[in-house]
Amino acid sequence: MKVIVARHAGVCYGVERALKLAGEAASAGGSVATLGPLIHNPQAVAALQERGVGVASTLDDVSAGTLIIRSHGVDPAVIVEAESRGLDVIDATCPFVSAAHTCAADLAAAGYAVVIVGESDHPEVEGILAHAGGSALIVQHASDLPARLPGRKVGVVVQTTQPPAVLQEVVAALLPRVSELRVCNTICSATAKRQASAAELAETVDVIVVVGGHNSGNTTRLAEICLARNPRTHHVETSEELDESWFRDAEVVGVTAGASTPDEQIRGVIDAIEALAADD
Repeated sequence: MKVIVARHAGVCYGVERALKLAGEAASAGGSVATLGPLIHNPQAVAALQERGVGVASTLDDVSAGTLIIRSHGVDPAVIVEAESRGLDVIDATCPFVSAAHTCAADLAAAGYAVVIVGESDHPEVEGILAHAGGSALIVQHASDLPARLPGRKVGVVVQTTQPPAVLQEVVAALLPRVSELRVCNTICSATAKRQASAAELAETVDVIVVVGGHNSGNTTRLAEICLARNPRTHHVETSEELDESWFRDAEVVGVTAGASTPDEQIRGVIDAIEALAADD
């Protein structure tokens, strides 16, 4: 059984940067906590906790020390409040997410009714919404657009991990309904590359395994993209979730991974698949 890894898979620059900042804070000592999970990868978060980096649900959970802003970003008022409490704030917001924040703020300031394409309950979208002034319309698909739009002058910003096809669908639906449309394509290039290479790989292998947090939006989308092309698609966080029956009669197995999946996690899954092949 042959294992092929997607051309683009695993941690992106933004996640790598966030992990590096958290690691440096841990090495510096003192009380360190992230506001919410740093990234959507339970294993990576657990590894940071072992190094003394806690996870705070709210600012009230942090009395002193260093507070790390998660890669998904936050409402800017949160950072102001944290600093007013005397906390040493490290902003690990992904640069692509920061770009989405800037676009949302600029659109709102220019008088556009802001439409955010993304998941309403995702922390990244919540941060974009805050930067847009808190009154933007959030849609995940064109079908979510209301019969009455918030204005005829509309600006669009998109969650960084959304598939390009979703943005295109929403823009196409808006065009005939507005007098002016401005679109900020804030989809992360790393996400687009991972989605394209996952789709390509899924069509050429017998089985494909997607590695990453079950709570990770970008990893879940990779699994959805693969499943649409290959019914033998499986999403796992670690090698312990692998089932030998998945690989029965498979000659070629593909492996891809979300942008929040560290290399060692991917390697562990690959090694386990290869071990199963050796046992045949």
